[in-house]
Amino acid sequence: MRPATPAPGASAVSTWRHRAATSLGGAAIVVMVAVLSLALLWVALRLAGFDATLALGALWRGSFGTWYALTSSTLVRATPLVLTGLAVAIAFRAGVWNIGADGQLLVGAAVATAVGLAWGAQLGWLSIPLALAAGAIGGALWAGVAAVLRTKFGVLEVISTIMLNFVALDLVGYLVRGPLQEPSHAYPQSDQIPATMHLPILIPGTRLHAGFALAVAASLVLWWAMRSTAAGFRVRAIGANPDAARVAGRVDVARTTTNVLLLSGALAGLAGAIEVSGVTFALYENISPGYGYTAIAVALLAGLDPLGVLGTGILFGSLEAGALSMQREASVPSVVVTAVEAALVLLLLAISRRGSAASIIARFAGARSPTPDDAP
Repeated sequence: MRPATPAPGASAVSTWRHRAATSLGGAAIVVMVAVLSLALLWVALRLAGFDATLALGALWRGSFGTWYALTSSTLVRATPLVLTGLAVAIAFRAGVWNIGADGQLLVGAAVATAVGLAWGAQLGWLSIPLALAAGAIGGALWAGVAAVLRTKFGVLEVISTIMLNFVALDLVGYLVRGPLQEPSHAYPQSDQIPATMHLPILIPGTRLHAGFALAVAASLVLWWAMRSTAAGFRVRAIGANPDAARVAGRVDVARTTTNVLLLSGALAGLAGAIEVSGVTFALYENISPGYGYTAIAVALLAGLDPLGVLGTGILFGSLEAGALSMQREASVPSVVVTAVEAALVLLLLAISRRGSAASIIARFAGARSPTPDDAP
């Protein structure tokens, strides 16, 4: 007997069911990460001799406890984490180990500041899209250095991107003490950007700016593109097996990985431009407290899924916002939260190395090799 032929459209239905399941899996992993975060934090506080109940209460009040805390602290802090998390996720999904999101963010912030100081007053509100675009281009060009080193000289991007982080940090230090330093030359920072370059506030009475809306939009667009476009399929194919993608899929691996690295740098640079135009309104040497490094945890815990990155970015933003509240109200050093974030990543990576647990994490993350049904 001949095997039954699938009904027309059955393959498409199966594909969309799988995509819906992986999207729900992304939400599930965010919930799991949140529960593990609180459990680890409670244990860490108890072991350190702090009042865990008081500290966790302060954490809640500083992150989600009030409308102002949610909008003006958690979501504002989550914005650069979501964008840099997307930068890391899209690169890692293609097998490109971009560890340089922090440096790309710094360069994006510096370029956006330079554009704002040079033309912000003359261009009015047009300076906002110009500065954001300039920041994205700056981040892309900074990542492009690593791309050239990778394709032309075979330099591992793990090495080049992390070294470029330190170069970017020194570059910002030079700029805020030299060409971009404020007029009195008393402080290592730039002058304030014109008010016309400030991002609009989304909710009156809060600090939540339009950069958060851009981060949400970027998450949705990348989620759609990764699942429904030929470019997204090529990225996933290369990440699954670059040799098979080159031979069977006829994918130009070198070109695709270069484009992915440039896109990754652009997202991180956009995060830097948003920080300048939405939060600090000037360039500082320490404008990034390590957003690009935290973004690696954000991306990994989201299973490299763009919608998952949106959730884990908000989660990590809430932890960082709540850490300051714990320090004020319960005298708990904010570094405790950083230690918990690191322990959380190590714990989930350890779990993912074990038998059935690995399949659970993979199912939540939607991590699998692409099949012909995935092709758009």
